[in-house]
Amino acid sequence: MQSQVLLYYKYVAISDPEKVRNEQRALCESLNLKGRIIVAKEGINGTIEGTVADTEKYITAMEEGQYFKNISYKKSEGNGHAFPKLSVRVRPEIVTAKKLDIDPTKVTGKYISAEQLHDWFVSKKEFYIVDMRNDYEYISGYFEGFIPSGIQNFYDLEQVLPRLQHLKDKTVVTVCTGGVRCEKASGFLVVNGFNDVYQLKDGIQTYMEQYPNEHFKGKLYVFDSRLTVGFNTDDPKHEVVGRCDYCQKPSDTYVNCEYNFCHRHHIACEDCLDAETGFAFCNKECKENWVKSDSRKKKYPQQNFI
Repeated sequence: MQSQVLLYYKYVAISDPEKVRNEQRALCESLNLKGRIIVAKEGINGTIEGTVADTEKYITAMEEGQYFKNISYKKSEGNGHAFPKLSVRVRPEIVTAKKLDIDPTKVTGKYISAEQLHDWFVSKKEFYIVDMRNDYEYISGYFEGFIPSGIQNFYDLEQVLPRLQHLKDKTVVTVCTGGVRCEKASGFLVVNGFNDVYQLKDGIQTYMEQYPNEHFKGKLYVFDSRLTVGFNTDDPKHEVVGRCDYCQKPSDTYVNCEYNFCHRHHIACEDCLDAETGFAFCNKECKENWVKSDSRKKKYPQQNFI
C-alpha cells in the first residue's frame, strides 16, 4: 500500500502537554503510524508516516480536537520505512531556542506564501532570504542567492545576528523545511530590531511542490531515513547542487563519519567511501580511532581492519 509522510506543526498554547502527548500516542498507535512528535506548552511539531488512508484519518482526527484545527500538512510520498518506531515526547519547546525567550504565539514575522515569494523572484524585487536551517541541511539544496544561517543547531540562533545587521532596514524572508523554525526565527529578528521580516508559510517543501526546480536548487533535506526529497527530479532543470566532501563531484548522498566520537553528517559519493570497510571517515585519524574502538570490536569481532 502507498505510504505517505506528513510534516506539520502549530504554535498554540497547550495547558496540559502530557495529556496531549498521551492522546497523540494513542491516536498514532490506533492508526499504525510511526514517526516523531514533540508536544510543548507552545504547540506541536511532528513528522509521521503511514498509509495514505491512515494518515488522512489522522488529519481528520486532529481537525476534530481542541488545539490542532487548520494545520497545513506537508505531504510527501513515503517508502514505508521512513521511521523505525513511534516517538511522542513532551519537551520545553517544539524547536529548541533555549535562552532566547521567543513566543511565536505573540511575535512573528509576516507570512509570505509560496506564490508571493515566487512572484518576488520573477519580478526581481529586492529581498534577502535567510535560511534558518542547520548548516549541513542546505548543502544539498537551497534558494538562489540565499544567506546561510551558519549555525549547526537551531539553539545557536543568536549567532545569526552579527551577519545580518546590515539587513535591519531591508526586506528579509526567513525559510526552513516546513515553517516551524523560520516562524520562531522571524520573531527573533523582529524583537531584535529588524523592520521588515517575513517567514515562508509552510516552508520550503510547499514552495518546491508548487514550483519544482524554480529558484530552489537541488533536494530538500528531511529528518527521516529518506534524508533528501526532490520534486520533478527527472526534469532537465533539476540540478544536483551538493558536493562530495572528498572529491567535490556532484552528489546529494548524506553519510555519517563511522567513528562514534565524530559522526559528522556530510555528503559523500559512493566512490569516496572507504574501500576496505565501505564506510565514510572524515580523515585518516577517524578511521584509525574507529579501528581501535570498542564499538568496532563489538560490531565486527572477527575483522581486523588495518
